[in-house]
Amino acid sequence: MSRPPSEDRERLQAVLEALPAGALVQGPADEVLAVNQRFIYMFDLEGRVDLSPGAPMRPVVPLVQSRFADGYGTPGTAGDILTGHRIHRTAEIPLADGRTVRREVEPLRHAGRHLGALWTFHDITARKRREHDLERDNLALTELARQRNAFTAAASHELRTPLTSIISFCELLTAPAGRGGLATDQLSFLEAIRRNADRMQRVIADLLLTTRMRASAMELEFDSVDVAEMLRDAVLDRLATPEGAAVFTVLDCAPGPALRGDRHRLQQVLANSLENAAKFTPTDGRITVTAVPRGHFWEIEVADTGIGIPEKFREEIFTGFVRAPNATGGGYPGTGLGLAISRTVVQLHGGTLTAGGTEGEGAVFLIRLPLSGPGPDTAPAPEGDGP
Repeated sequence: MSRPPSEDRERLQAVLEALPAGALVQGPADEVLAVNQRFIYMFDLEGRVDLSPGAPMRPVVPLVQSRFADGYGTPGTAGDILTGHRIHRTAEIPLADGRTVRREVEPLRHAGRHLGALWTFHDITARKRREHDLERDNLALTELARQRNAFTAAASHELRTPLTSIISFCELLTAPAGRGGLATDQLSFLEAIRRNADRMQRVIADLLLTTRMRASAMELEFDSVDVAEMLRDAVLDRLATPEGAAVFTVLDCAPGPALRGDRHRLQQVLANSLENAAKFTPTDGRITVTAVPRGHFWEIEVADTGIGIPEKFREEIFTGFVRAPNATGGGYPGTGLGLAISRTVVQLHGGTLTAGGTEGEGAVFLIRLPLSGPGPDTAPAPEGDGP
């Protein structure tokens, strides 16, 4: 038993009223089949045009278009608009009152017959406002980042000149020919000045490198790298410093193939890891460097018996200028840049750098590098018409 037409219209009207958008159903003869209250309210059509079932669509079109913002491009005649309802169309339309609506036209077909179209209008004003605010904030952040990078680069270059003079005079005064009548205490003071000047130079180098990394991708020079030789040189370089020589260091590297990488940058990663290990490990502690090839990767581990890293900070410490609270509270010097730079270098090699260990017992840094180097994808971040 078929339902009466009035019951079908009631069902259709109920469906339209449940939609979260203004909606109008257009018949095959360009007549109004149904319209919900959201559509009437959105375009202020109450009492201004006949919207009863069977009423013609042609008078509705100019009233809807009159709500569009000035300058919004639409077809010139209602006939042009009404003939476009046989294909799916989408447009974002600015209204004169400042709102923005997303209009969608969905053709209605059944068994090969054209039954009309469903027009829906979603108010997306809040979303567009959020997008605009986000775009504005992004532009402001970009400008702040540019200013920060420019300041960092300028300040670093300005600091380099006096530091170079300080180091040069320290070398002259501590050289055998220039010591003259300097007492032992005075020589130790000069050595302290030289040591801290060297440290400041390393900080400046990290700042400049970080600035270049932010401005553009770091360029690496790939070649065959002998892992055992690289590790040996890194450990010996560290042992040559007063801080490195104060902590017992063990190197255990298994035999294995060379890997494809930038030795200079990888050596910098190892130097940062060993410097951190020595900095946070007491003089009676131990640093262990182990390396072994596993499958298509080299795994290099730098472990120490120092203060360790709190578990919840094991990811944050790889963010620039971020340090764990037991490092800052313990009076250990540092900027928090070394680990951020190191992870970027490792990632540009297609590898990973992670932190582990136990707080109070020691930290463990695991460097995992692919033998073949990075893959190809490796990297460190409208129209409208109608009603």
